[in-house]
Amino acid sequence: MRTEWHNIELKSLLIPSQRWTPIVPTSRYQQVTVKLWGKGVVPRGEVYGSEIAADQQRLVQAGQLIISKIDARNGAFGLVPEYLDGAVVSNDFPAFDIDQTKACPRFIEWVSKTPKFMNMCRLTSEGSTNRVRLTEDRFLKLEIAIPSLSEQRRIITRLDQAERHTRDHKAVIETFEADSEAMLRSAFERAIEGAPTRSMADVAPLVRRPVDIQMDATYPELGVRSFGRGTFHKPDLVGAELTWQQPFEVRSNDIVISNIKAWEGAIAVATPLDDRRVASHRYLTCVPIENLATADFVCRYLLSGPGLSQVQSASPGSADRNRTLSQKGLMATQVPVPAYSKQLWFDRLQKQVREVRAIRAQADRDASAIIPAMLHEIFGDGEA
Repeated sequence: MRTEWHNIELKSLLIPSQRWTPIVPTSRYQQVTVKLWGKGVVPRGEVYGSEIAADQQRLVQAGQLIISKIDARNGAFGLVPEYLDGAVVSNDFPAFDIDQTKACPRFIEWVSKTPKFMNMCRLTSEGSTNRVRLTEDRFLKLEIAIPSLSEQRRIITRLDQAERHTRDHKAVIETFEADSEAMLRSAFERAIEGAPTRSMADVAPLVRRPVDIQMDATYPELGVRSFGRGTFHKPDLVGAELTWQQPFEVRSNDIVISNIKAWEGAIAVATPLDDRRVASHRYLTCVPIENLATADFVCRYLLSGPGLSQVQSASPGSADRNRTLSQKGLMATQVPVPAYSKQLWFDRLQKQVREVRAIRAQADRDASAIIPAMLHEIFGDGEA
């Protein structure tokens, strides 16, 4: 198939657009921007001309390729969709008409999503630090390989079908996530209905395990993501490099809480893979009383609306970095304690949902890999 392709300079395909419109202060204008990594052209917002710091702006039309000079090296380019026809952009977003006697616009859009095209943009971007910009003249002198128009249309059909399949697959997963979370929320509310409450000090008291630092040792570090997204593994700490930090050991089934991000849900249960890792002194570890409460159940409550509200009240301060969770406030937090058997029942339900989520997440990763694999098969590697 590749033998039917031929190299052609971009300047033979992309015709710089010079359609400009004067900016009237009392008129409203739809602005657009370009997302990174080939994710397309999107609305930026509608503003009055008085809010635009220019006497004129470039008009873009549906089907044009527009590129962000500043972020071209990071994949910021795409076709203007129909609903953004007539929008305006600054001079930092060159727009190009595509010579449709040589290339289909959708084919060029697919080309622009390839590592090779992104590398071309990196090679033709100049400047230092945050002033790196695409140089149009250098960019347009580069070549890409294209096949006949009929072959382009065949490729477009293949890739568009794969994209629809991926999009439909993601929609199914999003529906499952919403439905499963609604089911868990309903089950949890049933489990705690009428249950007595007790303080965290009585249910899951704070347990600290200071680590005796050895200068020549390394310590695998643990962190907790915000918004209830679980634990993650940080790079190992080196004993000789530790200064003011005081790490503490984490055990499997601990409730691990970031005292500076607890207010936004940086709360998780340590997994068996987290066992014996260390966390900085900014993390608090709580251990549920055996046969009274389970870690998963208590964590679920702390991440719920009422639970997180208490955690936030125990995290005074006005700025993000200053909202430190008070240990005293955490221990005073009231937690519903239904029968232990009810908690185990809910934990089993959560476990089943997690297992299905893991399977679906892998399927999502597999589906997401289809397009990059096809782009590699069709257009080759990332070398410019």
